[in-house]
Amino acid sequence: MKVPFAQGAIALMADGKGPEPKSLSLVAPLAPEPTAIPVDASMSAGEVALTNLHALLADWLRHEPGARLGQDPEALHDLRVTARRMDATLSLFAPYLPESLVRARGKLKTLLRILGTPRDLDIQLGELTRISPQLPEGERPALDPLMHHLESERARARGRMLQALDSESTRGWIDTLRASVEGPSWAPSASSPGAAAVMPELVRGRFRKLRKAFRRLNTLSSMEQYHAVRARAKKLRYTIEPAAVIYGKPAGEMLRVLRRLQDRLGTQQDAYVAKNRLLAIAADPPRGLPSQTLFLMGRLAERHSMAAAQARKPVEKAWRKVRGRRWRALRLELEEFLSAAPAPPAARLRVADVNLTAGLERPSQVNA
Repeated sequence: MKVPFAQGAIALMADGKGPEPKSLSLVAPLAPEPTAIPVDASMSAGEVALTNLHALLADWLRHEPGARLGQDPEALHDLRVTARRMDATLSLFAPYLPESLVRARGKLKTLLRILGTPRDLDIQLGELTRISPQLPEGERPALDPLMHHLESERARARGRMLQALDSESTRGWIDTLRASVEGPSWAPSASSPGAAAVMPELVRGRFRKLRKAFRRLNTLSSMEQYHAVRARAKKLRYTIEPAAVIYGKPAGEMLRVLRRLQDRLGTQQDAYVAKNRLLAIAADPPRGLPSQTLFLMGRLAERHSMAAAQARKPVEKAWRKVRGRRWRALRLELEEFLSAAPAPPAARLRVADVNLTAGLERPSQVNA
């Protein structure tokens, strides 16, 4: 049975085996993306949240076809980042959104987990492709069995991803989200707290958590502790982004140094994940993997370990740029907007309640 697809989504069916589809069929026509809605300082916190979700839905519809096709790994990366931003928006603005919309975070977390496996394999295969020409010519054939094994794993992971994207729960969730952000829930509410009164404390709270996590790092810190810092940096970035246009240049500069910090930490994390995958394969090698390949995998795992250690060195410098004058400038801008904003009312914001969770299975809870 074919599953109905959301407007703007393309269903790509694989007729052949392997990581890439050999023939494709277009199941649903490509529809226009949602019309962009600008953010301004007069909006309520709920309106900023819905405006952000509106833009993120357009991003999802733009990236999903490429992620399904699989020819450009960056399309899957962009789709996964969009899902992360949706999840962050639902978490951050939970008090100002309908409970049914916030409960739909469970579906996003399931999708993030499913999208993560093929993305990790894309990164590792890309790194092996880059490394191959650097190996002595006589050692390069030993890399082929490992590449074939990882490509097979990626094909299976992509199959699970397509199945999840094709599911009735995912397509219904996308369709209903689109209806909610383009529907009557845009009507302003007299009890809505203004974004200018709400956003400063949200941003400052996320910054304090990032600073606390970073202060815990030392030369003996585990990869899990560094990963926690990266997660905090992402959350701060995703908190600033929805209202960045309101705060102008200070927000733009802060986002730029946050992206740099996130990239430094991400390089370390990618090397760590690649090393662990190689060690897991070596511990329980698939049948037919030659001894030369296993030996090469040990050397590559050591190479990834050294790359992860090397990637730690610029992290402190990147953090100094985050906590320095960029943060002070943004904090001053936040305080100016807060001082000019009316005090938020005690009433909780209620926008039109939309049941996005109808028909969704109860997903497992995973970290985004």
